[in-house]
Amino acid sequence: MIEVLLFAQLQEEAGKDKILLDIKEITVKEIKEKLQSQFHLSQVKESMVAVNEEYALDGDIIQTGDTVAIIPPVSGG
Repeated sequence: MIEVLLFAQLQEEAGKDKILLDIKEITVKEIKEKLQSQFHLSQVKESMVAVNEEYALDGDIIQTGDTVAIIPPVSGG
């Protein structure tokens, strides 16, 4: 299992703060695409991703047991 933590707007859109994915291996880019298609998260493609508390790039591999945090862009005024 891969644990995906959602924050801010993404959490509100999904209606939950955590998603568990039964996947052995996936890239950061692929997990963003999967979350976009399954949960229709508006800002997931622009979001930063951290894997096990370290920022990750689109080509990085996520494996079973990893914790992924999806951090949407910050806006303010």
